[in-house]
Amino acid sequence: MAHPLLRAGVTALFAAATFPAAALDSIVVLAPGADAGLTRSLEGASLLKRAKQEERTDPAELLATARAEYRRMISVLYGAGYYSGTISVRIDGREAADIPPLNPPARIRQIEVIVTPGPQFTFSQATVKPLAPGTELPDGYAVGQIARSGAIGQAAKSAASAWRDVGHAKVDLVNEDIAANHATNKLASNLTLDPGPRLRFGPLVVQGNKRVRTDRIKAIAGLPTGEVYNPQDVTDAAERLRRSGAFRSVALREADTIGPGDELAINADLVEERRRRLGFGVEFTSQEGTSFNAYWMHRNLLGGAENLRFDLTIDNIGTTEPDNGTDYYLTGVFTRPATFTPDTDLFFNAGISHQHDPGYTSDSIQFGTGLNWRISKRLTASGGIGFRASDVDDAFGSRTYKLINFPLNLTWDTRDNEFDPTKGVYLSTGLIPFVGISDMPNGAQTLIDARSYLGFGERRNTVLAGRVQLGSLYGPSIPEAPEDYLFFAGGGGSVRGQPYQSLGAGTFNGQIFGGRSYVALSGEVRSYVRGNIGLVGFYDMGYVGAEEFYNGSGNWMSGAGIGVRYKTGFGPIRADIATPVSGGPSDADSVQLYIGIGQAF
Repeated sequence: MAHPLLRAGVTALFAAATFPAAALDSIVVLAPGADAGLTRSLEGASLLKRAKQEERTDPAELLATARAEYRRMISVLYGAGYYSGTISVRIDGREAADIPPLNPPARIRQIEVIVTPGPQFTFSQATVKPLAPGTELPDGYAVGQIARSGAIGQAAKSAASAWRDVGHAKVDLVNEDIAANHATNKLASNLTLDPGPRLRFGPLVVQGNKRVRTDRIKAIAGLPTGEVYNPQDVTDAAERLRRSGAFRSVALREADTIGPGDELAINADLVEERRRRLGFGVEFTSQEGTSFNAYWMHRNLLGGAENLRFDLTIDNIGTTEPDNGTDYYLTGVFTRPATFTPDTDLFFNAGISHQHDPGYTSDSIQFGTGLNWRISKRLTASGGIGFRASDVDDAFGSRTYKLINFPLNLTWDTRDNEFDPTKGVYLSTGLIPFVGISDMPNGAQTLIDARSYLGFGERRNTVLAGRVQLGSLYGPSIPEAPEDYLFFAGGGGSVRGQPYQSLGAGTFNGQIFGGRSYVALSGEVRSYVRGNIGLVGFYDMGYVGAEEFYNGSGNWMSGAGIGVRYKTGFGPIRADIATPVSGGPSDADSVQLYIGIGQAF
């Protein structure tokens, strides 16, 4: 006996399964007039087809799967707007619904699933009452549209969400009046909501914390206690707690009951991260040598989710360039989240460095403080004040200088993935005014870094990526300027294929010196051609000029190459081979190799 859904229509025999041992041969038959899209949906949802793919043969398990197939097929038909169909699941000719679950056949040889969809229904009524001001119901939930069950659920969800957005956190669907008219193939859907009272945020109830103080957790979350409830505020509070780095798991949920004065408490269930972490990384280029970096971090130094991090970086280990030596950097940063506002972090930093680059050698010490402000999910800003002292040997001689700088930065980031983006843009603009204290005039440096990504295909496996970098230094002349505020081009960060920092504004006493204006352009075509393996083609250009702002009087260089990517859970492993195309030193190596983690930009 067939299990009736409602009434009969066009028949689609879409699966015939035989279980001699581990095999299940599927047969798809479409009757004239059958909807191919619906048949594909039924096949894709079939639990029995999955059982065949997984080579299941136990008769009791197959019987249970067959009995569950009815509900599975009903949900697909309802989802497509068919409410007058029948479903038959036959095991060796017997209806699965008639076989006792505790007495399965000793052996199952054949299973057939026959679906008769019947006519497709449309909405004769499609209402939700009452609606919050500005509610937008789905387009598919309207008179005359196909009566898909998903449209009904989405309409209820949209209407409830609109009430929650204006403070009615306990809105409830109290009545679903849904009736099918089989004579006219129409479905009437009338939903009734109870918005409940308009609520205000009550206290944040913290659970699960062991070392991070409760008062600091509340400050970091920034839940606006006493204000009208808004679900976005809950989402933002959870994101702030995750962003602090002190917690492995963060879950914020509403209290089950409404408190006095129509206040709704929010429960925070937290699992703290391990307090300390150690990490390292390595990159290699054939000319610049190996770069090694390591860090040690404490996530909760003073019990308020304060972060202390030390980084050690050693660059150009084993470099083959005669004018390029090994560089050392040791930096420390202390960050206190939720200082002044929940979205403002206070930081203190300090560092010492030794740089031996083609254009100069310097030993520096610096320290400073500032604020990072998360304006929105996409927009961040930072500002601060710092002190720096350097001993420098460059093309113009030796000197010691001191300065105070005021770094400012604004970043807009819509990328879908920081390490392997397939869409979005990244724009960072920086301004660093500085005041000379000793042997240094006043001035400022500006930096712009703009990147864009465009993916193609359903999974965006092919990506066009572009990058533009602009830099300018104004105030001091080149001999007076801070050595690392001047610009060079060449190497992995600007023009692959060209030697590291081989392009400057000129040479003096046989030594290269940097410029005050800078342009770098990069384009890549990235494609994952097979699974986690990807290929990349790229072209880079770089410009350095002596002028403060670009006027074309300087020199350009370019390089191009190909690369391989291997996708991992922490970002792609990158290997690029590049060669000079134009400009640059005449004695440069014809091929450069770059290996690292993450895309080039």
